[in-house]
Amino acid sequence: MIKCSGKSVLKGIAIGRIYLYKKQEYVLKQETIENPEAEIERMEKAKETATEQLEELYQKALKEAGEEQAMIFDVHKMMLDDADYLDSIRGLIRDEKMNAEFAVNLTGENFAGIFASMDDEYMKARSADVLDISKRLIRILAGVGEEGIASEEPVVLLADDLSPSETVQMDKSKILAIVTKHGSTNSHTAILARSMNIPALVQTDVALLEEYSGAKAVVDGFSGTFIINPEEDVLEKSVQKKMEYEKERTALQELKGKDNVTTDGRRINLYANIGNVSDVDKVLDSDAGGIGLFRSEFIYLGREDYPTEEEQFVIYKEVLSRMQGKKVIIRTLDIGADKQVDYFKLPHEENPAMGYRAIRICLDRPEVFKTQLRAIYRASAFGTAAIMFPMIISVKEIRKIKEIVEEVKTELTKEGISFNRVELGIMVETPAAAVISDALAKEVEFFSIGTNDLTQYTLAIDRQNQNLDNFYDSHHEAILRLIKMTVENGHKEGIWVGICGELASDTTLTRTFVDMGVDELSVSPTYVLSVRKAVRDI
Repeated sequence: MIKCSGKSVLKGIAIGRIYLYKKQEYVLKQETIENPEAEIERMEKAKETATEQLEELYQKALKEAGEEQAMIFDVHKMMLDDADYLDSIRGLIRDEKMNAEFAVNLTGENFAGIFASMDDEYMKARSADVLDISKRLIRILAGVGEEGIASEEPVVLLADDLSPSETVQMDKSKILAIVTKHGSTNSHTAILARSMNIPALVQTDVALLEEYSGAKAVVDGFSGTFIINPEEDVLEKSVQKKMEYEKERTALQELKGKDNVTTDGRRINLYANIGNVSDVDKVLDSDAGGIGLFRSEFIYLGREDYPTEEEQFVIYKEVLSRMQGKKVIIRTLDIGADKQVDYFKLPHEENPAMGYRAIRICLDRPEVFKTQLRAIYRASAFGTAAIMFPMIISVKEIRKIKEIVEEVKTELTKEGISFNRVELGIMVETPAAAVISDALAKEVEFFSIGTNDLTQYTLAIDRQNQNLDNFYDSHHEAILRLIKMTVENGHKEGIWVGICGELASDTTLTRTFVDMGVDELSVSPTYVLSVRKAVRDI
């Protein structure tokens, strides 16, 4: 029996045989070609194929994991179209008469080296992305297909690491759990594993030996252990633990229709987060009280041009209608940082996470902002809509937003278009907003605390950087103090305060949030019932 330790991505128990995942081997060789233009044309065709593959991966991830996880493939498409990257490949083929495979590899390594040497952590992370798109091009040029899972029965997938594209492409019905030697608990792959709702371990101290292939294994997402060839008593205990966990999950279904009330009578609203219209089914099935975060960015992604007012109206109307009067809180456009959209023609930034993004773009481009607001207000006639604005740092911004909102309402009234009253709130996701929340609370009707960015900005840690996992602490006292301050300041002005970031689903903090007086928690539909149980147990 071999026992290994890793970092848990998702709780749960999986028991099955190991499938050792290896990328298909390809021996790269430099060759001299006779016709450079024909070789460039071959490369261009491979690039077209790669773009099509990335679009398919984007759509697949959007459907299975939501738009935040799908964004990585939009970033890859953008990098694949980079003029400097492509000119370098073409130059090597023309000037050095180098075969396309080797030219792509050399360019990829050069660009990856440039990114890796930068001081900015976001740009350093792009090093892996440029290598990923280069490998994709090389596989297409060489005729090497994507690796799948060659097994008839579901398996415990063991790998060195998995790229987002590899994770998305896999047949989810064949995966019981994922165990990787490398990776980060905050990586895109980890988030994708969570969205699949299967136990997963990263940074596991396991050797990737051929002899492990086909061996029986236990993945324990509670203790972060991976056991190969478990002894009989260990296997029996694991089976028992798995049965108890599944029993608990079944018991959670009995909480549907129950109130989110503590034993001493404190009530909290429990809503769900969505990324697109297809997620509404999950919300309804989870028995959430409403939608606490509708990420509207997905409407703008995977397109060649801005969505029209009519296109947006149809989407908002469908969501509001299907929620049958339950509140739907729509976050206005939040692009920038790692969510790039080509047709917005955003400038290159050294530190995009702190740059031109979210409400800053909307206030700078009021025509785009007003189109979205008009669509939301028109759709409000078909349900209960609320709007929240991301990345707020000042009272001045809110007052400017309210001016634009009034302009939109006046225009619609003059046009004879009906709309319902819409609650206006802001996301508190910058330390600045939390610190001046007493002043901001006088301007809006609710706060929704975005703990993902609030943690990142407060701790000055890029949560995607696996080298900083040991420093990243979402339970940091500074974060909890900022949340408490925001709740208290909101209540002083008579507005409600919710949390829509990852911490909302952390049941080890549910009591803390209830004690703080948080009015609403908005989580992934998967976690609605487990958070309801945590509330009812207080």
